[in-house]
Amino acid sequence: MPEIELSAGTVEYKDTGGEGPVVVLLHGLLHDASVWRNVVAELRADHRILAPTLPYGAHRRPMTRPPTPDLVNELIAEFLDRLDLTDVTLVESDCGRAQTVAARHPERLARLVLISCEAFDNYPPGLPGRMIRLACRVPGGVPFLVRTLGSKPLRRLPVGLGALTKRPVPDEIVDRWLRPLRTDPAIRRDFRHYNTHVRRTELLEAAQGLRYFDRPALIVWATEDLMMPREHGRLLAELLPQGRLVELRNTRTLVAEDRPQRLASLLRWFVAEG
Repeated sequence: MPEIELSAGTVEYKDTGGEGPVVVLLHGLLHDASVWRNVVAELRADHRILAPTLPYGAHRRPMTRPPTPDLVNELIAEFLDRLDLTDVTLVESDCGRAQTVAARHPERLARLVLISCEAFDNYPPGLPGRMIRLACRVPGGVPFLVRTLGSKPLRRLPVGLGALTKRPVPDEIVDRWLRPLRTDPAIRRDFRHYNTHVRRTELLEAAQGLRYFDRPALIVWATEDLMMPREHGRLLAELLPQGRLVELRNTRTLVAEDRPQRLASLLRWFVAEG
């Protein structure tokens, strides 16, 4: 997997190469770029897909500067700039950083896609988000959290992956996501620092900026999401000048896990039309 040295450390990323339209896929907390594996398989023949692994706990290279949500916003913009990516379709699931990037750094973006993600005041989102934040504030909380999420009998509980998907994520993928937190104290420090430096106003500020993002924007929202309120999808689509909303059934937050073929088909249509 290629790497790029950014101002806060080394970021690994997947790059399919090719001459097609550029699509950059951003994952959420406690996942890495592999959450997009099935979507990438559907799109790689006619798109150039890039998927960085952000310092959200499943990254394998500790940061040289302690990560915060604001720092990750700047890392994403720096990633686009350093690789000279233009006319980008920026896609994000679960986390909300793409909203701030679109509001602050629209110059490289041609389109924006937000998939069942943090928005407005739902930050950190839902019970799992609050539990992660609490675990990061309590001594020994992160190792306990990792042991709980790593327990196969507990993986489908609504405080863990059960809140994010309707279908079980393959064990080898979950193990891959959790291994850095389980084995590397420096990754645990990154994760703890990120989650204890959340600015509750960040996404409310981003929402104000999105009013001026006058480029095609697609909001894909899971109707059975347990973490992201359904009305937030509609509100984001109304907020964006060229926003449109597609609601998907039979999925929760991680649409890329539950319905990757349908999501890939929506992205292909949106890139071609927008």
